[in-house]
Amino acid sequence: MAINSVNYGASILSQAVSNINSQLSELQAQLTSGRKSTTYAGMGLNEGFAIAARAQLSNISAFSDTMSNINTYIEVANTGLQSMVDIGTTVQNGANSSSQDLKSSGQTTAQLTANAQLSSMLGVLNLQAGDRYLFSGSAVNTPSVADMDTILNGTTTQAGLKTVISERQQADLGTSGMGRLVITSPTPTSVALGEDVAGSPFGMKLSAVSSTLTGATVTGPAGSPATISVNLGASNPNNGEKISFAFTLPDGTSESIDLTASSANPPPAGSFAIGATPTATAANLNAALTTAIGNLANTTLVAASAIRAGSDFFDEPPQRVGSSPLGSATTLVAGTPANTVTWYTGNPGPTASARTSATARVDQSVTVQYGAQADEPAIRRQLQTLAVFSAVTTSPTNPNGAAQVAALSLRVAQNLSPQPGQQTIEDIQADFAAAQTSMKDATARQKQTQGMLQNMVDTAEGISPDQVASQILALQTNLQASYQTTAMLSQLSLTKYLPVG
Repeated sequence: MAINSVNYGASILSQAVSNINSQLSELQAQLTSGRKSTTYAGMGLNEGFAIAARAQLSNISAFSDTMSNINTYIEVANTGLQSMVDIGTTVQNGANSSSQDLKSSGQTTAQLTANAQLSSMLGVLNLQAGDRYLFSGSAVNTPSVADMDTILNGTTTQAGLKTVISERQQADLGTSGMGRLVITSPTPTSVALGEDVAGSPFGMKLSAVSSTLTGATVTGPAGSPATISVNLGASNPNNGEKISFAFTLPDGTSESIDLTASSANPPPAGSFAIGATPTATAANLNAALTTAIGNLANTTLVAASAIRAGSDFFDEPPQRVGSSPLGSATTLVAGTPANTVTWYTGNPGPTASARTSATARVDQSVTVQYGAQADEPAIRRQLQTLAVFSAVTTSPTNPNGAAQVAALSLRVAQNLSPQPGQQTIEDIQADFAAAQTSMKDATARQKQTQGMLQNMVDTAEGISPDQVASQILALQTNLQASYQTTAMLSQLSLTKYLPVG
């Protein structure tokens, strides 16, 4: 009788036990990691889809990080913009205040408030988020604006705003203090009012004239330089009849002088005396017009000149009075960095595309723009208005001081009001809000896509913990049975097969 070797059977069982142990180890690794395998080869046929899905998930994660950073920048910038809105409102309310008394410093309370608010606004414009200056356009490592003292007072070699205002005022007033206007009497019964130089950018410009004076012939403005002529002729005007002269000031505003013929003695303010003859009346009109233009020039013109000087200084390049003596200058020239303070120190790109100075892709087909520049029209207009209001100082003993400050305050309040067709700070905030909306929509899409992609990866690489646990239990049962069988076989010997004698 042939008997197979027990060792042969034990070898087969040993191999089976080893296989079960290997499977058990693999299943336990799957249960621990939640993945089918630690190698791509063990993942199966769908691993190619999982690899592509993981690449897309990585892109989504990068987009999410980018949007988080941009949202931080926008939130900080929006906080600064809202502060600027509040600053503008504060200064505007001060300029509108009925209390415009000059202090010993030569400024009103509203101007002193504007000085403090200017400092705050310059601080806002140099805001940083991380290491990025938010209002410098693409020059993110550079502060956007110079400091307040430099802007107002300049340096040893560069003119600041106060110098530019002073130069412009002298050029606008002229050597006679008449706003660059000249009054003459071509004939005994006529008065002529003309600009001093044709094409000059300085002083008051003649705009229109209207008259109800009986018998008078009124012409102009006409000629070069422009002139208005009033000829009373052979008869006197009647009591209460008027003549009005309209002017355009350097800041683009309009003013007028109304003079009324009066038989009162002395004539009241804003009138001229009707003389015994047209010649005497013309002389009285000449004197009254001279006084009225001198008053207008030394009050409202001074304020308008300061506003225009602010626009000149904050222009790119800045504009300066072009020749000396200043009172007879007839040209403007561009200032240079060597002789005039450069107030904006960020990226000098076109302000119309300030938002494009910082762009980022936040989705495969979506980019957002979130740049900002301190020289954008709305920001610049408010900054230069605050700076001019802060820079102008009037002597408390100046008889025209109160009227100058009143005219300046009126213009400051108007310039701080929204103007039709002009950018406002709220427009910049709206642009940022649009960028945030785009990112919010992109985030919603990406979350949906992320869920689908993650499900694809989990399906291709993941395991069912319940199923693996069941398989482990089954293998453990098989392994126990194999161990028992192996133990029984190990106890067999040939003598157990021999008959008992």
